Amino acid sequence: MTNVASTNRVTGRTVLICMLAFFGVIIAVNAGMVTLAVGTLPGTDVDNPYSAGIAYNKEISAAREQEARGWHIAAHVERDRDGQSLVQVEARDATGAPLAGLVFTAELARPTDRRADHALVLAEREGGIYRGRVNGVAAGQWELIIQAARGSERVFLSRNRLMLE
Repeated sequence: MTNVASTNRVTGRTVLICMLAFFGVIIAVNAGMVTLAVGTLPGTDVDNPYSAGIAYNKEISAAREQEARGWHIAAHVERDRDGQSLVQVEARDATGAPLAGLVFTAELARPTDRRADHALVLAEREGGIYRGRVNGVAAGQWELIIQAARGSERVFLSRNRLMLE
């Protein structure tokens, strides 16, 4: 029997190169993933959480004041086949009297795509009835955001989901 030596010997140098290559690939992939993660999402929802908290407390206070007024606001949106929509708001106080002299604004906002949003100022027609028209409103789900202001003070805010056909 002849003892033939193998020419493919595994040496310490080969093992070292393989280990360095293996861990080099792992480190490179991890570095790339960390870079992508930090670059695409900074990890915060708001830039200044303290200011957001104060604004939230003001919103709660405004909602309580709005509730105390006892206003009755009814909104209606009609969309015709060509995408033109009529937004109508009827506003009455706690006694049922029409609310006049307010500046109502409405926004039709897409829940999934802010580029499709439509904002409009509603004009006061008759006592307590405000109307506005907007073009290019597609069928589907929308959020109707109604705000009323008296001077520079917002006195009413409402958010409602609706389906337009």
